[in-house]
Amino acid sequence: MSVLLTLCVVLLPLATPGRGARRWEPCTDLRPLDILAEAVPPDGAASGISVTRVQGALGLQLSAAAPHAMSFPASKIFVRCDLFPEEFSIVVTLKPPSLPPKKNEYLFSVVAEGPDALLLGLRYSPTRVHFLFLREDAAGAWQTRVTFRSPALTDSQWHTLVLAVTEDSFSLTMDCGVPVDITADVRFPATLSMQGARFFIGSRRRTKGLFTGLVRQLVLLPGSDATAQLCPCRNADIILSIPPVLQGLTGRPEDNEVLKYPYETNVKMTLGPRPPCTKVEDAQFWFDASRKGLYLCVGSEWVSVLAAKEKLDYVEEYQSLHTNSETLGLEVFVIPEAGLFVATANRKATSAIYKWMDGKFASYQNIPTQQAQSWRHFTIGRKVFLAVANFDPNEKGQEFSVIYKWSQRKLRFTPYQRVPTHSARDWEAFEMAGEHFLAVANHREGDNHNINSVIYKWNPRTRLFEPNQTIATCGAYDWEFFTVGPYSFLVVANAFNGTSTKVQSHLYVWLLGSFQLFQSFLTFGAADWEVFRIGDRIFLAVANSHSYDVEMQVQNDSYVINSVIYELNVTAQTFVKFQEITTCSALDWEFFSVGEDYFLVVANSFDGNTFLVNSIIYRWQGYEGFVAVHSLPTFGCRDWEAFRTTAGSYLVYSSAKEPLSRVLRLRTG
Repeated sequence: MSVLLTLCVVLLPLATPGRGARRWEPCTDLRPLDILAEAVPPDGAASGISVTRVQGALGLQLSAAAPHAMSFPASKIFVRCDLFPEEFSIVVTLKPPSLPPKKNEYLFSVVAEGPDALLLGLRYSPTRVHFLFLREDAAGAWQTRVTFRSPALTDSQWHTLVLAVTEDSFSLTMDCGVPVDITADVRFPATLSMQGARFFIGSRRRTKGLFTGLVRQLVLLPGSDATAQLCPCRNADIILSIPPVLQGLTGRPEDNEVLKYPYETNVKMTLGPRPPCTKVEDAQFWFDASRKGLYLCVGSEWVSVLAAKEKLDYVEEYQSLHTNSETLGLEVFVIPEAGLFVATANRKATSAIYKWMDGKFASYQNIPTQQAQSWRHFTIGRKVFLAVANFDPNEKGQEFSVIYKWSQRKLRFTPYQRVPTHSARDWEAFEMAGEHFLAVANHREGDNHNINSVIYKWNPRTRLFEPNQTIATCGAYDWEFFTVGPYSFLVVANAFNGTSTKVQSHLYVWLLGSFQLFQSFLTFGAADWEVFRIGDRIFLAVANSHSYDVEMQVQNDSYVINSVIYELNVTAQTFVKFQEITTCSALDWEFFSVGEDYFLVVANSFDGNTFLVNSIIYRWQGYEGFVAVHSLPTFGCRDWEAFRTTAGSYLVYSSAKEPLSRVLRLRTG
């Protein structure tokens, strides 16, 4: 009896094509190891192993009668030093089978040759992933198990797991999602000897616990967390290194040699209208003559192999989202295993969260707020947070903005921390060197707009955000964080100094443990910064909302002013003006892409006479800069958000003048 084994385990760095991986030499030599390549012959010719294709990917099929088929002595890779690294990552790509409750299967193990002692192992059950290792102390040897919840492994899809071990911390990341972190009472041993041990792929040397999925990749990266190298890519089939037998071709042919494939397959091409993508069509092709596109059936979806460039044809209204009151800000975000959400910052006493269900946003949760201006979603480890910027004081006259935390038990956001703020307009969440920060844009205190905004830092001990730095701002409206190479930047949109909207907005760079002034920009009621990249070029766009000075009489055209796009000049180490675009009291920029095209949409809110003005989508035209391509009727438009679902691409905008937000669908051709 044979079982289908689809398992991918990879050790970084990559092994070069050919037999074997780089060897683990001295204890300080932190080079990656391809464990699977060591266990599988180059041609796959071994008793109990065969190559099988599932959902368009090749994997290894292991016979239940041959648990020893994929194994090798640890001495093959632990040559000069027989100690397993104290800190490491293991990358595993697998397509696990459906298992009955309480059944466990081993992904790999390291077993002592003499006594049948498990030194190291990784196994999974329908709802858990278990990492096991052997520890020794004065009382003797004993086995430790670290367990992670992993319900999503039962969906019969390919997944990539990254297990990272650092001192007493254990982390499991699946498909570049939110990592599951565990701090154990004991540390991974610093002196786990591999002398006389043997690696087993897909088993623990026995038939019992044999892995019955498919195997494709297995890699060990000593001394490092591989997550940073693999993510934020969300493709479950992340291939770092695979044995030659699983590569598309056997290798480079010699002169006059015909290319040889390690397997045979029947390729079928379907023409005409889109056919169903079912098990019958799995791994087959469909050619769309109208779009000149070639597609491959993978699972239940047609995946583009060669398709015509996707183009934005037009924008259509898709959903009218009725809100509790006028909406000043939107935040679209995804919670793994929970879904897609949008949070609305409403002017009146209740803001709301909507969930994407059956192709539309539906009411999900109401949250009391005080003239909310914006929401910010962020994560710390496996914790999911949502922070609201409250503009008005509460019923007791206290000014607080609130951070909410997602409750996995209640499937709702619950209050987590109150933060003193002053007419807060915006939160910005960011991470630097593994530390988490929140910056609040304090707009004014009473009638005084020249006050400090505050940067808070997460304290892992107290599990609270604590003040870390204050920065003088003038009617601050927005913060935007971004990085350029090893440098971290934070730019503030200053809107008003008490007498004029003609003020300097500032860009800060992180140096020596604090943000320091890097560059200043003359802005006019700046309401938003948007940073975006096109190729290797980095841009900053500011939304200028209003030209006003108490010494000047306000004219209607003071709202129709230029907003500015700046580009980073790497040689001069400064942002220079790239393009000016006429806007009508612009309050927000949103950057998005469709296919290979890049776009900016501006929230035009008021032209001096009416709030019924068009917002504009601009397309990147290279040398010409951004050129207007679509005009969208909006009413008091305040904020834009772009998002994607499996059904397509969308934009959603909020209105500060009516209790109605609108979802627009991007039609492509």
